[in-house]
Amino acid sequence: MDRSLADLEHASELEDLQAVIIKLRDTYCIDHLVYHWVNSQGDQYGCGTYAPAWVDRYIEKDYLRIDPVVLGCYQRFHPVDWKRLDWSSKAARSFRREAIEFGVGNQGFSIPIRGPNGQYALFTASHNCSDTDWDEFTKTNRRPLILLAHFFNQKALEFEPDRLPEASRALSPRETDAMTFLAMGLNRAQAADTMAISEHTLRVYIESARFKLGAINTTHAVARAMSRGLIVV
Repeated sequence: MDRSLADLEHASELEDLQAVIIKLRDTYCIDHLVYHWVNSQGDQYGCGTYAPAWVDRYIEKDYLRIDPVVLGCYQRFHPVDWKRLDWSSKAARSFRREAIEFGVGNQGFSIPIRGPNGQYALFTASHNCSDTDWDEFTKTNRRPLILLAHFFNQKALEFEPDRLPEASRALSPRETDAMTFLAMGLNRAQAADTMAISEHTLRVYIESARFKLGAINTTHAVARAMSRGLIVV
């Protein structure tokens, strides 16, 4: 642990984090460690040990929209075992099968991290093993993984030294409703029906909220609204 923290302390650019995370993966004797960061400007950076083919597939299919790990962690502030996430939908089950085929592993443990001005990060450990073995691993390593996650995030924030404080712009009541229902997992048709408006009108509220939040897409807007306390799920 001390050596890993020292390596992080001496990292001088984002690429250095990749070397550190590979060492950590080997130290913990698991299949994968991944760190995904979205900064205050909406720029994304990822380092980790997933197969490049899986990363390309994930981006190509825009799996960010349906990934239960990403969606589940957006709504949480504490570490979560993947078994506790919602994999009930057909799309989620298909996604999980494909991820396992690409070697992601059947077990996972993710730590959501929220920083200033909408910055969001996710630190994930995954492996292929039995429930019993994974429960023992997470029980033993929960605290050091949380510590490493926050050190990774602290270092990533150091690479964004010129960020300017963002003025917080309040959402209207209808914009807040729209963001809240999407954060709850409703699709656009369901959200519009719940609000008794058309999908076209809902889209106007969503785009307005996204603009105020400076988000790159709807998922990012929901994450920013939650991290700033503008909506509560």
